[in-house]
Amino acid sequence: MSAAGRMGGKRVLENYFNLKEQGTSVRTEVIAGITTFLTMSYIIFVNPEILSSTGMDRNAVFVATCLAAALGSLIMALVAKWPIGMAPGMGLNAFFAFTVVGAMGFSWQQALGCVFISGVIFVVLTVTGVRSWLVAGIPHSMRSAVAAGIGLFLAIIALKSSGLVVGNEATLVAMGDVTQTGPLLAILGFFIIAALDGLKVRGAILIGILIITALSMALGVSQFGGVVSMPPSIAPTFFQLDIVGALHGGLVHVILVFVLVEVFDATGTLIGVAKRAGLIEEGKPNRLGRALLADSTAIVAGSVLGTSSTTAYVESASGVQAGGRTGLTALVVAVLFLAALFFSPLAGAVPVYATAPALLYVACLMLRELVDVEWGDVTEAAPAALTALMMPFTYSIANGLAFGFISYAVLKAITGQPGKVHPATWLVAALFVIRFAFFA
Repeated sequence: MSAAGRMGGKRVLENYFNLKEQGTSVRTEVIAGITTFLTMSYIIFVNPEILSSTGMDRNAVFVATCLAAALGSLIMALVAKWPIGMAPGMGLNAFFAFTVVGAMGFSWQQALGCVFISGVIFVVLTVTGVRSWLVAGIPHSMRSAVAAGIGLFLAIIALKSSGLVVGNEATLVAMGDVTQTGPLLAILGFFIIAALDGLKVRGAILIGILIITALSMALGVSQFGGVVSMPPSIAPTFFQLDIVGALHGGLVHVILVFVLVEVFDATGTLIGVAKRAGLIEEGKPNRLGRALLADSTAIVAGSVLGTSSTTAYVESASGVQAGGRTGLTALVVAVLFLAALFFSPLAGAVPVYATAPALLYVACLMLRELVDVEWGDVTEAAPAALTALMMPFTYSIANGLAFGFISYAVLKAITGQPGKVHPATWLVAALFVIRFAFFA
């Protein structure tokens, strides 16, 4: 491209994203986009590993993951013009695979149908303003507990899949054989990721995954199949969702869980990252409504492609820290996810011992949310603790949410504080009671 062409393209980007008004530049936004991509790109390896456990074609899930992330980030870039990357969310992919399909026995096609329906509901809730009402009505302690509980759920999945924790008839669980190659690789991977992140190395999780993958190949744990190739077919998962099957009575509460977690996770992430970027200021207009709509529509699109719920990534804060302030950052993230499509051989060679430490480290980060629980008030602390504990111990995010919301409403009522329970919390608690009464 000629110098004049490059300058013209630069001006188009500056004008469309209002870069000067936001006090940024094309160069800064590109660097921010690369930074965000590096911190969240581990999902292209982890998501196929998790969802393929349901019988879904791993290569197709890899393509669906990249496309869903690219499409979601593109919508965020062009509609909301916010510097936030989108991709299939951690936690909900585990709930999809290990609870809905693994434990409850539904097909992955039905699970995709649930994601689609939850996405449509999410769009409606966003457009009508009900989403904001729900978020405002959920107790702060419960929001923190949900994040921490999902972290514990991810932790037990990581520990089990890596062989660090095994089943035991006498004690339920026990430590695995940590002298075996696989568990040792997982332990090493965790230390590498944690150390790199502690040293503020960008892309610490991705680097850790790649190092353990390389070691696995050298030790014969996994096979090298190349690095670059044309993208595999998405046909095995594309439009394979079973919407009619998702309307099965036993899946009603699954849709509820998808909606609730999407509401907490995505909304909290969007507001948190946007505030850090200075995009939400009191008394000034902002694009929060557009951002909420962008992440809602991305869920629907992701389910059609063949992946679990797409959501805003908190790792976008790293790009904001690097100077990202506009949708150009998200546009760069979208382009890089499209480029990642050509690395399917590498993604297929990543063993569980490389993704498990990434899951475990993400879990550790999510547990930090527990500091925001009001531990001095038992009517806040007990429901929060139940929420976090029941998720890993019943192997279900749904059960954790149910115990948490019901116990919150009950404890507030019997201690003479029913007026402190928001109608949204009463509604969610009632829905879970109905679920246990009629769909258990």
